[in-house]
Amino acid sequence: MILKLDVQGALIYISMAGYFLALVTSLVKTKVSRVLFVLAFLTNAAALIYRGIHVQHLPMQNMFEVFLFLGFCIGPIHWMSGRLLHPRHSAFLAIDAVIALVVLFPAGFIFNHQPQSLPPALQCWLFGPHVAAYMLAYIFMAKAAVFAGAGLATSGDNLQSQKMLSEFSYLLIAAGFPMLTAGLFLGSVWGKLAWGDWWGWDPKELWSLVCWLVYVLYLHVRYGWPKSYRLQHALVLLGMAAIVITLLWVNLSKIFAGQHNYAS
Repeated sequence: MILKLDVQGALIYISMAGYFLALVTSLVKTKVSRVLFVLAFLTNAAALIYRGIHVQHLPMQNMFEVFLFLGFCIGPIHWMSGRLLHPRHSAFLAIDAVIALVVLFPAGFIFNHQPQSLPPALQCWLFGPHVAAYMLAYIFMAKAAVFAGAGLATSGDNLQSQKMLSEFSYLLIAAGFPMLTAGLFLGSVWGKLAWGDWWGWDPKELWSLVCWLVYVLYLHVRYGWPKSYRLQHALVLLGMAAIVITLLWVNLSKIFAGQHNYAS
């Protein structure tokens, strides 16, 4: 565990404390929890801006910066999801607060935050759009996975709940899938510019493709067998598992060493 006893760490820990208090108060005082959620997001944004100023480049290079940026994505997606799902119950805010705590924990306690210079491959205008598209997609898919997990935990005989949870997952994936597609496409273009080829069979590229194909399969199942709720939930969770492998195992494992090792 790596404690960050500086301004960067303080901003992350204050943001995490805000999300935790938002989670706790969402059970009793919804208005207070919303204020705390906004303050936590703003502190997370300040941490990201501080990091960008400190390292003098877009803070999306290594695992510390990726998880810090994932935390920042919680805010915009929370409000976007409000328009998609029209949530009014405090449980929706609580879900986002938990996801924020999960993604900020590695930034706050696991990954080193020593500044690093950008390698030549990342000095490209596609760096920001490519990574941002993936990070936004990952948060949408993580929210969808929460509802899918609830769906699998709910009795299959409760068709009304199954339908509602399936609809929530679908709306979130429908929002995240174009971003996942954009990330894959921009990565291919970037590969052509950086390494001279559209596709290099790099482990990160392959697992990114696996993620995309799982969600393609999910969409086909959704339209082909619309009432196969448990299969849909299982595929959403499988897609999330593929994302975790792409984000963590491929970047950190020596087995999957490839051209994307700068992300570790």
